[in-house]
Amino acid sequence: MANYGIALDIGTSGLRCQALDLDTGETLATAITQRHPIPGMNVIDHVNFAIQSGEDVAHGLIVNAANNLFAALGIDLTQVRRIGVCGNTFQMSLFENIEIRDLAYAGKNALKNMGVVPPERNGSIRKAEELGLVGMPNAEVIIPPAVTHEIGADAIAMLKMTNILEEKEPVIVVDYGTNAEMALVVDGKIYTGSAAAGPALEGQEIERGMLAAPGAISDVDAVDGGWECTVLDKSIIDRTGDVVDPSTGKIIVDRDQHAIGVTGTGVVAALYCGMYGGLVNTPEILTPDEKLHLQDGVCISKHDVEEAGKAIGALRAGFLTLLLEAGLWTGDIKKAYMSGASGLYVDAVKALGIGMVCPGATHLIQFGNTSIEMARKVALGKVDLMKLREFAKELRATHVMFATNDNFKNIYSIEYSVWCTGMPASEYNNMLEIYGLQPLSEPSKDVKVERLAKTDLPDVEKKGVIMLEESKTVLTGKVEGCIRCHKCMKACPEQALSIELENDGVHAYVKSDRCAGTACRRCEHACDGSFLSLKEFQIVG
Repeated sequence: MANYGIALDIGTSGLRCQALDLDTGETLATAITQRHPIPGMNVIDHVNFAIQSGEDVAHGLIVNAANNLFAALGIDLTQVRRIGVCGNTFQMSLFENIEIRDLAYAGKNALKNMGVVPPERNGSIRKAEELGLVGMPNAEVIIPPAVTHEIGADAIAMLKMTNILEEKEPVIVVDYGTNAEMALVVDGKIYTGSAAAGPALEGQEIERGMLAAPGAISDVDAVDGGWECTVLDKSIIDRTGDVVDPSTGKIIVDRDQHAIGVTGTGVVAALYCGMYGGLVNTPEILTPDEKLHLQDGVCISKHDVEEAGKAIGALRAGFLTLLLEAGLWTGDIKKAYMSGASGLYVDAVKALGIGMVCPGATHLIQFGNTSIEMARKVALGKVDLMKLREFAKELRATHVMFATNDNFKNIYSIEYSVWCTGMPASEYNNMLEIYGLQPLSEPSKDVKVERLAKTDLPDVEKKGVIMLEESKTVLTGKVEGCIRCHKCMKACPEQALSIELENDGVHAYVKSDRCAGTACRRCEHACDGSFLSLKEFQIVG
């Protein structure tokens, strides 16, 4: 009789899972979604949706997406015994279907007036069927604890999987993602923060962007005659692609690796090559058509430069703020851990060169997806819930709220000016001086890079990755008064919406993972009669 486990990582940009043989530890299959099933591109969008549409609806979307992923693994789900889950506090709370308003609103008095009682987030073991996971009657779901609402299971995973707490010298770790968690460890004291970098570094909100998946351009190098692209194969392994002229797109060397889009790491590499090769003067692109050309028609636009720049700026403003809180500055940190998919796939030296890594760091360690690693160890029984609770209880950290921190605001204003308004990069240190801050250290030219994994998903070389291009999660609602002009459909930039006439009237259907959520609402604004209201929609089936 089979004895299976499943590791599930609920990230802000999507879900990833792996089927495991609990007896041998072998990875049997890997499946990922292309996007998150809750409408929106970041955790703020997801919070807004859950508050407006209801926690049950948001929970249902996550669980339905998980069910679709599990079905794609190709294992007998009735033989699944354990499911290890990891993610940030908000995603985990929605998955567990517990109170989230204490995460969305600040102030104890406000929560008290709303009658909100913050739930215990000390980890739990639940039956799969209790959470809405189907076809697994014998499975238990192990949910790791959170320390605070800012330091969730994913942050615990980042600290525990990298062993950063054992370092003797000051060291920083950054999880390069949509909601970029970071931690600075100095003499055993931990400073944490979370920068809303947005999804650009994971390939979203980029015109030809995509997550790390087969066919994605993940890196770019300047070579004789042009730029050489790197493309991810079916196992998400780097393969050498075409050499192209970045100014025109002309193919110089044609290789058998087809590209369909570009990851955030590919954008970072193109920015590095463009900035150091004289083709990019942020945010302008100095080519005839104002685009950087990669292979197979994939291009980088000015919009992409700005979106990536805002993300990079938030990251750098974040770790500089942590340094100030600890009484340190650039040059004091020699070792930097780079966690998450973007942190693993990006060329570390290029990331350092454009400001994604602490200036002055000389030892860069690319670790990969610590969240899925934690979920795997939990599912395999290598880390039990009691030990995680003990770790969380002993963990004491100073959390820096970037949203209310003056240093963060000041530094990010400089970053925004450089990346989006055309302020020369040479003025950066002058602006720091105005705010009473020291100049940045120059990026080191002598850097040691350790890449501890080939992919951010372990053990995918042999069997590849199953990617669900759609989560198959759909929202629907009856639209009273709709005249079927289809203006809302035409306004949707992601083609997520359809309008259909049925026996009882007009119904709207929304592919939830394609919908940009509260940050967009172009469909609602396009409706002349204001008949369309996504917050009233429910899950199909």
